[in-house]
Amino acid sequence: MKQISRRTVLKGTAAAMAITAFAGPSLAQGIEELVIAYNVNLPSWDPTVGPSAVNPTIQGIYQSVFDQFILQQPDLSPAPGLLTEWGWNDDKTKIMMTVREGVTWHDGSPFTAEDVAWSLTRAADETTGNPIQFIWSTLANIKAEGNVVTADVARFEPTIFKWMYFLTGYVLPKAYYEKVGAEGFEAAPIGTGPYMVDKFERNAFVRLKANPNYWGGKPDFETVTIKFVTDAASRVAEIESGNAHVTLEMPYEEYDRLKGGSGIAGTDAPISDIGMIFLNDIDAMLDPNVRMAAAMSIDKQLIIDRLLSGYGVAIDTLQTPEYSAYDASIKVPYDPEKAKELLAASGYSPENPVKFKIQTTRGFKPKDYEMIQAIVGLWRKIGIEAEIEVYEIAKHYELRAADQLAPAAFYNWGNSVADPTTSTGFAMFGPSPHSVWDGEDLIGMIGPLWGEADEEKRIEGWKSVDKYIADNALVIPLLQYVQPILHADGVAVTPHASGALLPHLMKRAS
Repeated sequence: MKQISRRTVLKGTAAAMAITAFAGPSLAQGIEELVIAYNVNLPSWDPTVGPSAVNPTIQGIYQSVFDQFILQQPDLSPAPGLLTEWGWNDDKTKIMMTVREGVTWHDGSPFTAEDVAWSLTRAADETTGNPIQFIWSTLANIKAEGNVVTADVARFEPTIFKWMYFLTGYVLPKAYYEKVGAEGFEAAPIGTGPYMVDKFERNAFVRLKANPNYWGGKPDFETVTIKFVTDAASRVAEIESGNAHVTLEMPYEEYDRLKGGSGIAGTDAPISDIGMIFLNDIDAMLDPNVRMAAAMSIDKQLIIDRLLSGYGVAIDTLQTPEYSAYDASIKVPYDPEKAKELLAASGYSPENPVKFKIQTTRGFKPKDYEMIQAIVGLWRKIGIEAEIEVYEIAKHYELRAADQLAPAAFYNWGNSVADPTTSTGFAMFGPSPHSVWDGEDLIGMIGPLWGEADEEKRIEGWKSVDKYIADNALVIPLLQYVQPILHADGVAVTPHASGALLPHLMKRAS
């Protein structure tokens, strides 16, 4: 099992030593300031616009500062948040929401129903840059009266309330935002959440202070510093050296090595994220034989067992077993001999391979780069020569939004509301800003399902779409993730099935 040398530890903690003002105390001491080594940078403080708004990994930071319309509990079930009640009228032509009273913004000003109405209206405005605008725009004529907000249903969206505890579903302060503008808000963001922003150094760290007036109760830790440590080995060094109390998404062999050791505990549980390979309908991926061969030549279970120490669930659709449209009958077999036959039919072989690029992150998820290395090795055996390009996760979002991903691109897809629209739908519907597959046949199948009011028919429709996608290898699902979290013995961590690491759920261990 790999050991970390003293040199590696010193290298990994160099950045932390440069900002010793918040260096973590030793694991044996009482924790005054909770330090978290996080696996991604925070590009923007507005949780409702731009590519970062749909990055599932950043949501834990956003949810520390801002509240969503509806609270999502660690088991993914909804609960009253800033909205205490919500629903449709009988004919589903209008929605009604009751707004929590007695809440204040971080600047002390009162939170009102007008903030909810304004946030929904802003999200629905295509000029604001909300990447889920096409969902929010299904509501119109949004009004606040007293502590009640109503809206007309311009287009029926069966998942509208699920989005209120999902990506971009945040309430922002109307008066403050209109006063300071987008730049002012970026410089000094405020929310109603459990923590307030105390200091932010881009690409380095954010320091949070507990909100003493939080409606959900003041958090255990007065100060939380989240350091942005994108390198997995450096995150391991942070926790092992005591410079951080909590970290996540490290190689599983390091997780197994450290958990239960001196002063360090571990938490691991399946989350709603899946690892997948986007296929862009360009170049070699226009050939169905190439796509199917690429899919059939990946031994997913072998990769999970050898690279992920068994932490993971192999999947063949964009639904995990916990998702509402999961269909266990959809299978893409591991069959390298059949893959060779398919490539041969298109004129390719190990001696005359088809060539394309595959993009991946490195250290963003456990063994992401190593998994792609293994897959490229399996592909080489059957007649696929893939060049690996490493990029930061922010670059993935930029390229995906512009439909400029390589023919193959590794990504982890989050769907913490477990609905097929938020897994298969947005990943595979051509007009979606999150999709790079633009086939008209698939667009025609998915289009009618967006507003399907018959729930049973809607779910069966998505299952049919998933089968079509698998039969034609339009994407390559790999696995459902198990999230590894290492933490000091003095911290009790409550994992969230969405994958969000939430400091306000962390307690001092008894």
